[in-house]
Amino acid sequence: MTFSIVGRSGGELGVAVASKFLAAGALVPAVDAGAGALASQAFSNQSYRPDGLALLREGRSADETVATLTGADELREHRQLGVVALSGPGANFTGEKCLQWAGGCAGDGYAIQGNILAGQEVVAEMERAWLAGGAQPLARRLLAALVAGDSAGGDRRGRQSAALVVASPGAGYGRYDIAADLRVDDHAAPVGELRRLLELHEFYFGRPDLSSAVTLEGSVLKEVRGLLTSVGYPPAGGGAGGEAVEVALAEWASMENLEMRYAGGGLLDKLVLDFLRRRSAESA
Repeated sequence: MTFSIVGRSGGELGVAVASKFLAAGALVPAVDAGAGALASQAFSNQSYRPDGLALLREGRSADETVATLTGADELREHRQLGVVALSGPGANFTGEKCLQWAGGCAGDGYAIQGNILAGQEVVAEMERAWLAGGAQPLARRLLAALVAGDSAGGDRRGRQSAALVVASPGAGYGRYDIAADLRVDDHAAPVGELRRLLELHEFYFGRPDLSSAVTLEGSVLKEVRGLLTSVGYPPAGGGAGGEAVEVALAEWASMENLEMRYAGGGLLDKLVLDFLRRRSAESA
């Protein structure tokens, strides 16, 4: 089963995977923002995930981690593994008894691998997309590689699940390390659904761009006051002043799960303002 990519870019580490297998995201990826990332697949050895991260935390390279894990495994010829450390090239392993087509490739900061694939072109197209996407955030870069593999035929049995995990120190919700952890467990088009989930994730959990934010004053303040009233969050006491609008706005944003986008104050992300406008139109 399965095609995956393990990658490192811009201080982030992550894994993207797709398979004709239920909930592959529950079994394949493992990521530690301070150590590295890996994908364990084919006849997946679940001990590879904690043990591999432990080796990476010790400072082992990707090659050393692959060699240590597979070398101690009597069933290694049925396994497939991809690993990336905090620095250096990625590494992978494909056992001789993995179902065909099976194989992979690796380079600086990435490892791509798959089994029961439509052909070698799946891995080749994933690598091409990865190398072309260096300017993108890691989640987008991993997804692009997954889309390319899926378009090239992916798992030759069909489609069922897909997942994406990205970690970076302090980059996630509440400043924890997991920046994204998205899974499609059973879907006719899991990679496309994963793209939709990533777009939602970027909206809800992305950091506001304060350089292009609007200021809550003048006509904008008046508009926001009216919009909040229309969606059921009128500023206290009629709310003529900016402070009352900010309080009401923060309450509304929290109810809409937008606390990462609006943390209070007089600056408002344009995406949040547009979302408030849509909610007001829906309630009309």
